[in-house]
Amino acid sequence: MAKKHSQYVCQNCGRVTAAYMGKCPKCGEFGTMVEKVLVAETTGTAVKHARAIGRPDTKPVRLAEVTADGFDRLKLPLAEFSRVLGGGIVPGSLILVGGDPGIGKSTLLLDVAALVANLHGVTLYVSGEESSRQIKMRADRLGLKADDLYLVTETRLGNIFRHVDDLQPRLLIVDSIQTTYAEDLTSAVGGVSQVRECASRLQELAKNSGVTVILVGHVPKEGNIAGPRVLEHIVDTVLYLEGDPFHRYRLLRSVKNRFGATSEVGVFEMGEKGMVEVPNPSEAFLAERQINAPGSTIAVTMEGTRPLLVEIQALASSTTFPNPRRTANGVDYNRLLLITAVLMRRVRLKLHDKDIFVNVIGGLQIDEPAADLSVAIAIASSVKDRPVHADMAFVGEIGLSGELRAVSQLESRLKEAVKLGFKRCVVPKTAVRRLTNTPKGLKLIGCRNLVEAMDAALLPAK
Repeated sequence: MAKKHSQYVCQNCGRVTAAYMGKCPKCGEFGTMVEKVLVAETTGTAVKHARAIGRPDTKPVRLAEVTADGFDRLKLPLAEFSRVLGGGIVPGSLILVGGDPGIGKSTLLLDVAALVANLHGVTLYVSGEESSRQIKMRADRLGLKADDLYLVTETRLGNIFRHVDDLQPRLLIVDSIQTTYAEDLTSAVGGVSQVRECASRLQELAKNSGVTVILVGHVPKEGNIAGPRVLEHIVDTVLYLEGDPFHRYRLLRSVKNRFGATSEVGVFEMGEKGMVEVPNPSEAFLAERQINAPGSTIAVTMEGTRPLLVEIQALASSTTFPNPRRTANGVDYNRLLLITAVLMRRVRLKLHDKDIFVNVIGGLQIDEPAADLSVAIAIASSVKDRPVHADMAFVGEIGLSGELRAVSQLESRLKEAVKLGFKRCVVPKTAVRRLTNTPKGLKLIGCRNLVEAMDAALLPAK
């Protein structure tokens, strides 16, 4: 005997309730509870199992029978964009590109759309925020020409599917997912239910037809795309376009990629002709460096599989207030507090009466601990007013005892430092023993702790 019953599932956090609730009791979002009808097969009052209504229209296939023919990546001459995706666009994939409003997402994707149209076939650019004439004006400003690039202003998902059926594009760009809505849903446009359902249907379109779909998602003040991570588990790839609006550099960062490495980074420069890729970002970030300036050091960091050399500046100034300021721009604030505490306790550096400001040049955000040593030396250099050797770079994590700890991919970091003309590099002593191949022309200075690193890095006082 079969018995029907319903349960309600939150489309945001997955919370299940027996009755409908306007507000999810777990995540606090409104209008996210969706009814799910189940069929329970019972014997008397005991429930054996529950199953969804209907039979599956799919059929299991042996692994040996599955072929991947026709799914080669779409190569693009925009090397930085292809790098972040893992070598090119995978047909049938669903890609989410997020970022703050006005950061350059539409500009970058219009360039990508034109390239795909010229090289691989029909491309459909769907905009829910701009008219076709406005997009044409941007394309003229960027100097883009593509006969197979089609533009349409549309927000209804059903009409978008009809356009896809008519054109059969290789690439579909939806800008943005927050303005798209399914007419059979009663929830508000831009709400969690609408955004999630539209993304799910576009995912089904991509997997069944082989059309690559790129979704644009704006990141609000809370730092999430259309709700708390509501889309990231649906899509294949999540890219974030980052950067300070007052700086010209933009970083396209991969935080999820089913077809490539995560944390990969592509560097672009925002100019009059749009987003121009930066083939050698380390050289660009160090172009305006002032030699022999106290408080300036060079850190060798890793962004995905790419080593980057960035300039870290620190400034220590006396204060009359009882609680000195600690300001971090481009580095983690808690990490700065840790480094400051180690300098005060282990190196006996007097920082209790000084404001400390740390800045990463170029608007970059460095999260890895390998930059600890560079930050610490920059602070010490500013406090003592003693510059750092101009041809010296720094790699190393700092422990609470002031010891230097080894970091990963040291050989790749050192090769990048040699390319940019650095002759010396301060690294943890334990890392020197493990290194099998030291790049020619680079002298490694192995140090056990922060005190030894400061003695090797700072020039003598005048």
